[in-house]
Amino acid sequence: MFLFGPVGPTELILIILIIVIIFGARKLPELGKSLGEGIKNFRKSITTKEKENETPSEKPEPPTKEE
Repeated sequence: MFLFGPVGPTELILIILIIVIIFGARKLPELGKSLGEGIKNFRKSITTKEKENETPSEKPEPPTKEE
C-alpha cells in the first residue's frame, strides 16, 4: 500500500527528525502557525479571484456632491 507514494514511514520519520534538528523544537509551533496562516490566505485569495471572475465587474458610479 502506497499511502504517500514512494515515501515510506521510515523516510517520513527521517524527514521529521531533520526538520526538528534544523528548526528546533521551540520554533516548530510558530512555524506551523505561520504555514497554516499562509495556506488560509492562499485559499482565501483563490476563492476571491474565482468570485470576481464569475460576476461581471460593473463599478458603481460615485455619489455626486450637491451643494
